[in-house]
Amino acid sequence: MNLEIPKKFRSLVNNAHQVAAGTFRPISRYYDRHEHERPRELDMLASILDGFNEGDPSNSAGAATTGASGEAGTEGVRNGSNMGVCLGAMELCYGDVALMLSLPRQGLGNAAISAVATDEQKQRFEGKWAAMAITEPGCGSDSGAIRTTARREGDEYVLNGEKIYVTAGERADCVVVWATLDPSMGKAAIKSFVVEWGTPGMELARLEKKLGIRASDTAAIHFQDCRVPAENLLGSPEIDTSKGFAGAMQTFDNTRPLVAAMAVGCGRAALERLKELLADQVNLDYGQPVDNGSAVEAEIYRMEAEWEAAYWLTVRAAWMADNHQPNSVQASMCKAKAGRVGNWITLRCAELAGTLGYSEEELLEKWARDSKILDIFEGTQQIQNLIIARRLLGLSSSELR
Repeated sequence: MNLEIPKKFRSLVNNAHQVAAGTFRPISRYYDRHEHERPRELDMLASILDGFNEGDPSNSAGAATTGASGEAGTEGVRNGSNMGVCLGAMELCYGDVALMLSLPRQGLGNAAISAVATDEQKQRFEGKWAAMAITEPGCGSDSGAIRTTARREGDEYVLNGEKIYVTAGERADCVVVWATLDPSMGKAAIKSFVVEWGTPGMELARLEKKLGIRASDTAAIHFQDCRVPAENLLGSPEIDTSKGFAGAMQTFDNTRPLVAAMAVGCGRAALERLKELLADQVNLDYGQPVDNGSAVEAEIYRMEAEWEAAYWLTVRAAWMADNHQPNSVQASMCKAKAGRVGNWITLRCAELAGTLGYSEEELLEKWARDSKILDIFEGTQQIQNLIIARRLLGLSSSELR
């Protein structure tokens, strides 16, 4: 096993780290205090990233390139776009999670389009910034309970319903909306549609005020008789009850490792800053038994061990996606582990830093607030554990709730 980052990604990692330290962190506190103000500094950065991604797609870093690493059955081991996206996200979230989520054309909807769209759709939506709308007022973690409907009328689908907690929902050019073609047919009828802003019947209801990731806008959107071209449905329009809503869920196999990577990056930022703050009081000696050190040293060792476990689970899930290996279980594993560990590390680091960790003099308290969402969106901790248990035990969702 080669546990080193592939050489072709080293420049990507280094560049992303420089952006995190030199661009994100200096403006992090400002946009945290000025919620809903768009970070204009990111527009040029996004353009540079677009240019970078015009090259070899297997060595790209944007969300729109996930799932693009060649065809199944390709000979040899691949380290492609999924790995690149995760490594880049880790470094960018070392700077600021919300600013990473606010990068134009790098939304979770872009990852969804990349995962399940046809070649024609990918070309048509190229250059668009896509948000993703799944959650509803009566449907949180259970994506199968979606009630937004899509009714076919000629060459269009008519959407009716409400979506909440849509990350980058207002700023994006379009939104990938999950809706059901037939509520009576359960999960199998759930499909995703690309709905562009400006489409009649699509209305911004409000922007949320949040605990963390304040630089990223989070929207509620209403759809009332919203007519969407039939060709904007991602994947097959047929309802296949034997597959459930596997087509729509395939999106998560790419985006859950991405969110896990974000948690890993945020946790690393807090852990490194804590060690810097305690450098004069704590002497970390990895050659000695843990019991020989202080309680604070032992706590740091434990956080580092948990962080590394989350890191490798995330890298594994991304590697499997690049190599066309089924990774649904591993995607849920890394999301569950990294989401929990990232939040625990940031909170614990804020505590161990004392008054500095509680004040706005440091970013520790902000990272603690930001990290919580990474344990919630793209499937909560509890949902991930359910998915893992069902797969390992071979039980259906009706058999294990």
